Amino acid sequence: MAALADDWLNGGFGLYVHWPFCEAKCPYCDFNSYVSININQKQWLAAYLSELKRSAHQTSDRILNTIFFGGGTPSLMDPESVAAIIDTARALWRPANDMEITLEANPSSVEAGRFGAYRDAGVNRISMGIQALNDNDLRRLGRNHTVAEARAAFDVARDCFNRVSFDLIYARQHQSVGEWRAELSEALSMAVDHLSLYQLTIEDGTAFGDRYALGKLRGLPEEDSSADMYTATQEICEANGLPAYEVSNHARPGAESRHNLIYWRYGDYVGVGPGAHGRLTLGGHKFATETYLSPNAWLNAVSKGTGEKKRFVLAKQDQAIEYLMMCIRLTDGLDIERFNALSAVPLNESKIEELIGYGMVNVRGNQLSATDKGRAVLNAVIRSLLE
Repeated sequence: MAALADDWLNGGFGLYVHWPFCEAKCPYCDFNSYVSININQKQWLAAYLSELKRSAHQTSDRILNTIFFGGGTPSLMDPESVAAIIDTARALWRPANDMEITLEANPSSVEAGRFGAYRDAGVNRISMGIQALNDNDLRRLGRNHTVAEARAAFDVARDCFNRVSFDLIYARQHQSVGEWRAELSEALSMAVDHLSLYQLTIEDGTAFGDRYALGKLRGLPEEDSSADMYTATQEICEANGLPAYEVSNHARPGAESRHNLIYWRYGDYVGVGPGAHGRLTLGGHKFATETYLSPNAWLNAVSKGTGEKKRFVLAKQDQAIEYLMMCIRLTDGLDIERFNALSAVPLNESKIEELIGYGMVNVRGNQLSATDKGRAVLNAVIRSLLE
C-alpha cells in the first residue's frame, strides 16, 4: 500500500474538461449546464489551454491515464478545439500508453462526419446520452432526438469507435417493470461494451423538481416497482455479459470506464471548466478544488490568472469518508486497510459484522464490498459503516 502522500496512486490521475453548453436544458438535469446561441469557440479554447497549463505546473511529472470531456454537451465543441486540448494535455503531462479519452455526445448534436473528426482528434471512447428507447418518454424527458435519430447516431459512433457507451434512465413516468425489461433487452442488443443505467431521481432546482413539489409530476413508479426495475437491471445485464462493476454502470470485463474508476477508486484528477471539481495531492496534502459555476464568471477569472474559485485541504477523516462513499459503489468494494490509513477512526468491526449478518456486505481479506442486497440500499449501508 502506498504511503498516505501517495494514496492517490491507488486510483490514478485523470483530466476532466467541462463544456457547459447544451442545445436545451433537460427537465431532470441538475448538472452545471446552460443554453447559449452564440459561443466564441476560440475564446473558450484559449481559456481551457490556459487552465491546462496552470494545472500542469504543479503536476507535470504525472502519468495522465484519462481525459474526459463532460457537460453540458461536449459534442457541440469544435473538433479542432477537442484536438488542441488533447494535444496540449499530451504535451503537458506524460500520457499513458493506453490513455482513455472519452467524449460525451447527444444524438441530436452529432453528424456522421463529426464523429470521424473527434476520432481523428484523439478521442477513443464515446458516451452517448440516449436516455430512452421510446419516443413518448424522450419527449417527457425533454430530449431533442427521436429513437430513430439515436439509433442512427449510435451506428455512426460504433463505426468510428471501438468503445461506445450509452446512458438510459429507468423508473420513468408511467413505466412498468415489464416495459423496462423489454427496453433493456433492446438496449443490450445494441450495446458495444458499456451501459450506464440510472434510476430517475427528482432533484431540487430542476424543472421536474418544481413540478414534483406542486404535485404535477404524475405517474412515477412506486418504490417497490423501482426496486424491481433495479433488480431486473442487474439480472438481465449479468445474463448478457455486461455485469455491474458499479451501482449504475455495466460493462464487458475490461471495458469499464477508466476515467470514472479514478473517481470511484479515489485517485487524483484535474477539473477544468465552469463548475468542474478536482482532487489533487500536493506536498503530502489532498486538496479539493472548485471552479466558478457561471460560464462568464469562469472566463473572466481565467483571464485574470485562474478559473479556480477555491482550493482547500481535506482533513484525513474527510478523505476517508470520501473514499468510502466512492469505493463502496464498486462491485469490488474498498480496502479496509486503506480506509484505516486515511482515517483517524478505523471502521467499526461490530458494524461490519452486523451488516454481514443482514446480508448487506461481504469481507474477503482486506476487501469490503456491498452485496446485491446491500447495493440496493447503499446509502443505508454507508450510514451504518460511518457510525
